[in-house]
Amino acid sequence: MRPIFDISSLRAGGFTLVEMITSLAILGILSAIVASFLQIPIQGYFDVSRRAQLTDAADLSLRRMSRELQGALPNSVRVTGACGGGAPCYLEFLEVRTAGRYRAESGGGAACPTGNDALVFGSADSCFTTLGSTPDLGLVLPGDFLVVYNLGPGFAGANAYAPVGPGSNRVGLAALPTASVIVAPPEDRFTFPLHTFPLASPGNRFHIVSGPVTYECLPSPVAGVGTLVRYSGYAISAAQPAPPAGGANTLLATG
Repeated sequence: MRPIFDISSLRAGGFTLVEMITSLAILGILSAIVASFLQIPIQGYFDVSRRAQLTDAADLSLRRMSRELQGALPNSVRVTGACGGGAPCYLEFLEVRTAGRYRAESGGGAACPTGNDALVFGSADSCFTTLGSTPDLGLVLPGDFLVVYNLGPGFAGANAYAPVGPGSNRVGLAALPTASVIVAPPEDRFTFPLHTFPLASPGNRFHIVSGPVTYECLPSPVAGVGTLVRYSGYAISAAQPAPPAGGANTLLATG
């Protein structure tokens, strides 16, 4: 007759300490093998994710730069710095609010306070009316500048970076522009302190600029440390500042 409590049956259903250690060792080996296979794709995923973030930041920054440069005052873009070899690089331009065409001859519009609605060259004037309405007139703010016929640095009388004075092609607005009551054709009125513009624009074009903008690229020999910074709100100067002083700056991209 078999006993109710059989020790041999318990021994057959369990495992020894050696068996347990052997199982743990095999499990560890298998885990290491699986981890070695998973490490490469996981690391690749994180690499792709970081690369995508850098690409998105660079693409956004370049798109913004491209858009602003396309709308910059003609011949106002200037660059200083080596722009290579780890040296800093500065790109500056004058930001345009709006643009239009001025009247070259009197008549057909509301008279300015000087009694002449055309923009006069070679003698002092303080206002003019436009040919047609000016787009984005509401974007013009106090402190903006009127620029006529800009050829850029090195051209006397046609360099918007030159100080405001007799013979400069830039002057600050005296007041915000106003839309004329004349319905047909529509026109706008711009007023400014008494000023003598030396050169007329071949196309009777004028630009309203808000001020300078600088993009600063600071590369670094250390990977992931270089920065791209945008400066604005500082004063216009004849010499290109590197970097600009005053105003505001925004970090656009790093790495």
